[in-house]
Amino acid sequence: MKRLHVHVSVENLSTSIEFYSTMFGAEPTVTKPDYAKWMLDDPRVNFAISMGNHERPGIQHLGVQVGSPAELGEVYGRIQAAERPLLEEGRTTCCYAKSEKSWISDPDGVVWEAFYTDGEATTYGDSPALESLAAAPAAAKCCGPATAVA
Repeated sequence: MKRLHVHVSVENLSTSIEFYSTMFGAEPTVTKPDYAKWMLDDPRVNFAISMGNHERPGIQHLGVQVGSPAELGEVYGRIQAAERPLLEEGRTTCCYAKSEKSWISDPDGVVWEAFYTDGEATTYGDSPALESLAAAPAAAKCCGPATAVA
């Protein structure tokens, strides 16, 4: 089985575990003092790249794409329960698709979308102003292991 791995650095592990457990509707499968992991089979992943539509390269947002309006209602209920600021975009054209979507950010400002796509579009469409959801970027921190300096 192939599985996409996404690793997000967070400031407060317990706050983030609570947020992601609520959003995913599942507790972590591994929890350590400085680490938590969810091995999810649902949702599967939709990975996309684009050029020229964003302020800078890198992760723009993460999301959960659902297969029906009923599933969207379930996921939307979970993100509402996470008690974070929401952007209810509703019906939109974005990324060459017609969708219904809402947005939320985790406690560290990582932006997530929940969406149901029910058609194609001939234009890229609009992206909402997500700055109000995302926290100010933290100072850059290295994610690799510490190395000795010679």
